[in-house]
Amino acid sequence: MRRRDLLAGTAAIFSGSGAAGGPAAAGVAVLSGEQAHAAMLRRLGIKALRPGVDGMNPKAANPVNYDEARAGPFSLLPDPLALPDGTLVSAARTWWDVRRPQIVEAFAREIHGRVPRGLPAPVWRTVKEERVTRGGVAVVERRLAGDVTAHGRTVTIDLLVGTPEGAANLPAVIELGFPDGPPWMRGRPLPPGPDWRDAAIARGWGYAVYAPTSVQPDDPGQLQAGIIGLANRGRPRDPDDWGALRAWALGVSRVLDLLETDPAIDARRVAVAGMSRYGKAALLAMAYEPRLAGGYIASSGEGGAKLHRRRRGEQVENLAAVGEHHWMAGNFLRYAGPLTADDLPVDAHSLIALAAPRPLFIGTGGDATDGWVDARGMFMAAAAASPVYRLLGGTGLDRAAFPPPLTLTAGDDLVFRQHAEGHTPGPNWLYFLDFAEHAFRRAA
Repeated sequence: MRRRDLLAGTAAIFSGSGAAGGPAAAGVAVLSGEQAHAAMLRRLGIKALRPGVDGMNPKAANPVNYDEARAGPFSLLPDPLALPDGTLVSAARTWWDVRRPQIVEAFAREIHGRVPRGLPAPVWRTVKEERVTRGGVAVVERRLAGDVTAHGRTVTIDLLVGTPEGAANLPAVIELGFPDGPPWMRGRPLPPGPDWRDAAIARGWGYAVYAPTSVQPDDPGQLQAGIIGLANRGRPRDPDDWGALRAWALGVSRVLDLLETDPAIDARRVAVAGMSRYGKAALLAMAYEPRLAGGYIASSGEGGAKLHRRRRGEQVENLAAVGEHHWMAGNFLRYAGPLTADDLPVDAHSLIALAAPRPLFIGTGGDATDGWVDARGMFMAAAAASPVYRLLGGTGLDRAAFPPPLTLTAGDDLVFRQHAEGHTPGPNWLYFLDFAEHAFRRAA
């Protein structure tokens, strides 16, 4: 069983050499991002895609729209509580047994791709263990490497876990991020305010920082590498094969398997958090991993908590372009030509609904500072998912009207807050940790 993955106590040196997943299969050409994109278009019979919007140049041929009057959505959202024949779901059992699997299948086929069967479990080893102090509390930090080996390839999951010294059975938060800190912050002063890990330790919790790109590189030219390349033996993807977002989310499940073996952590009380593209992956983790107790989804935007049908901020066409298509399944490219976002069988509210009724905190910067991710579009998605929360005995958003910045919506299970400090999760961390207290009580 994966949850019984071996945690070896050796202090081996972490090489990181497995992150790329090895070369392509013998006789198979390694495609660049442009070549992989073009090859997928040929597989789909698509001659050209509509261009994405330009978020930098307002005089561009296709500038980003921030005018709410032109934002929509201008088509009806698919009802997550309506079966294909129009019958409304009125019982929780029908949701779990019938409707939810239908939505999962639609996302797997059209948007995120399918996870291949039979992937081996990681074998974990301790790279480094040290004692540090956070807020005056002695903390044991372990750098761990999880080796996934198959077909002559190895992918190594990079993970940092910290728990108070002598801890047992504590809640924890997994952040999709950078165990060594964001590379753009190296050599620069730390941002103002407390580090979220200090705040977690002060509450008597543990923390984990997981590097998604150790599972799958964030590079459209690396789809024949990483865990996707390992599963495909170095061959190019099929149209319904998984993309990087789904692979990053699967890494959360493998980290959770490990935490189930850690006596310092109560794996029933573990939440996940991510920002921007990692916020998208954190939302996928909440949707597909039922063991997670709650989630913090920060500025996830298009492909995350924002409605695809919105014509504001980043668009489907941006995700389908050369630079981002590796996040999604190949089939998703069809919705940038000849289909449109209005043809999608599901939307972001359906993805949020897959997390129900577990507590979910959706945060973002306001339009003035984080407009690309479309705060209103994420709020609208959460509002449209709220009936599913209520059907399953949870609480949805407490309002239908878009709240002003710095307003925390009231609710136990689904909340929304926009801050005023740009594309960052920082100003909402403490609000989320307060919210997570409820999630952990409920999970226990």
